[in-house]
Amino acid sequence: MKRLEGNVTIITGGGKGIGYGLAEAFAREGSNLVITGRTLSRLESAKERLESAYGVEVLPIVADGADEEAIKNVVAKTIERFGKITTLINNAQVSKSGLPLVEHTREDIDLAVNSGIYAVFFYMRECYPYLKESHGSVINFASGAGLFGRPGQSSYAAAKEGIRGLSRVAATEWGPDGIRVNVVCPLAMTESLEAWSKEYPELFQKTIQGIPLGRYADPREDIGRVCVFLASEDAGFVTGETITLQGGSGLRP
Repeated sequence: MKRLEGNVTIITGGGKGIGYGLAEAFAREGSNLVITGRTLSRLESAKERLESAYGVEVLPIVADGADEEAIKNVVAKTIERFGKITTLINNAQVSKSGLPLVEHTREDIDLAVNSGIYAVFFYMRECYPYLKESHGSVINFASGAGLFGRPGQSSYAAAKEGIRGLSRVAATEWGPDGIRVNVVCPLAMTESLEAWSKEYPELFQKTIQGIPLGRYADPREDIGRVCVFLASEDAGFVTGETITLQGGSGLRP
């Protein structure tokens, strides 16, 4: 039997990048999926590939992470289709990068906070009763930008540190309900990171020089496998933790 056979996992931003790598890792272990994003064609393409490769059921739903009503709709459609939620992964985030703090505008801060803290909060709040029923888990994504104060990422770092604080409180409050809440700080090679590396080559080189293994993590094989572990019964006593993955280092289930 596969590790997550019969589970239902919501992955925000599941149509590309780290989110798609997560979707592959969870589908490979038997979990049905709900993937969200802003582009229907990308989500439908991901659904087709995932269902063909792994034999699971995938429900794609267009949803903006900052839209409270859209998030309520995602949860309602998930329950209508599958009847339960076992894992919530808050992966999606939008922000300005490469701007010094003094060049940020209020709109830049709002963009990061709305797509970050507010989206995570809305998803967690709406999924809570179903996670309580399933004794499920929440995996939120933060970043080394906040942990280490990386230059040019003040709004992104602020939002991600807010997510870490929210997650700590949820882990404490929801532990008695059997819900585990953990945070992953990934550093993975994606299409967006590749574009960023070309726009800011000096910062890219400085970042990779600080990675012990000298490479970025793989979304499916490194980030995905760790998240599968955190969502599984093997991690039944792991909650309230921040797991930092740089260049594939970290937990290897």
